[in-house]
Amino acid sequence: MNRKFVIGTGVAISLLLSTFNQAFAEESKGERKRVETVAHRGASAYAPENTIASFDLAVDMKADYIEIDVQRSKDGELVVIHDTTVDRTTDGTGKVRDLTLEQLKSLDAGSWKGEQFAGEPLPTFEEVLNRYHGKAGILIELKSPELYLGIEEQVAATLKDHHLDKPHNEKIILQSFNFDSMKKMDKLLPHVPVGVLAANRSLTSKKTLQEISTYAEWFNPSYGIVTEEVVKNVHSLDLQIGSWTVRSHESADFLFDMNVDAIITDYVVPRN
Repeated sequence: MNRKFVIGTGVAISLLLSTFNQAFAEESKGERKRVETVAHRGASAYAPENTIASFDLAVDMKADYIEIDVQRSKDGELVVIHDTTVDRTTDGTGKVRDLTLEQLKSLDAGSWKGEQFAGEPLPTFEEVLNRYHGKAGILIELKSPELYLGIEEQVAATLKDHHLDKPHNEKIILQSFNFDSMKKMDKLLPHVPVGVLAANRSLTSKKTLQEISTYAEWFNPSYGIVTEEVVKNVHSLDLQIGSWTVRSHESADFLFDMNVDAIITDYVVPRN
């Protein structure tokens, strides 16, 4: 990682970080509860999303969690990438599911973010687990699982192979916009916390939250649909709430005031 790049970026976003730093200072005085910091696709404001460079930086900055997106290659390997195509974040084209692991690994997933990241490859799910478990929590999003028949069983088997399916192995969370997928994950891995992602206000109704609470431990909405009432209703069902995606001073301040449990952000706050 280019040190000058990190320092320069840190100066540029000092106003955003001041919100977090103030909140954590208040927390240390007992004025605020502990709020988990989740590095959205790694420290993606500073480094190319969903790459080792981004995850390494997030860990160096002491994020509580790194958030990753998991899909599957044509030849059945679990890979970490957000979009269902490789067009936006690599020098390639095509759907993830139509490319083999060898083809995906040959792509440059870093140059679009800066020359210093040229040649950065896409990581596999297993590489991420091997490199980061025990260093930071891992929030695992199953991206468009409806496109990948059996991906829930494959993810569950991989976590079991790494002994990450038991209560004593904390800080592994699964999430998706696909609620049925998360119901399946809850059955496959009953001791691993499950979360659902929501961008629609209709999903914050008491009835819907009650149903979600039967299989999930987290309700993770867009900050645009977070209200004091929503947070209160979520907590009344013994659910936790993590909101996304923080990219501004105002949204960070708002979510702290709403008493959420986690903030999912591109701008990780360096901690001492």
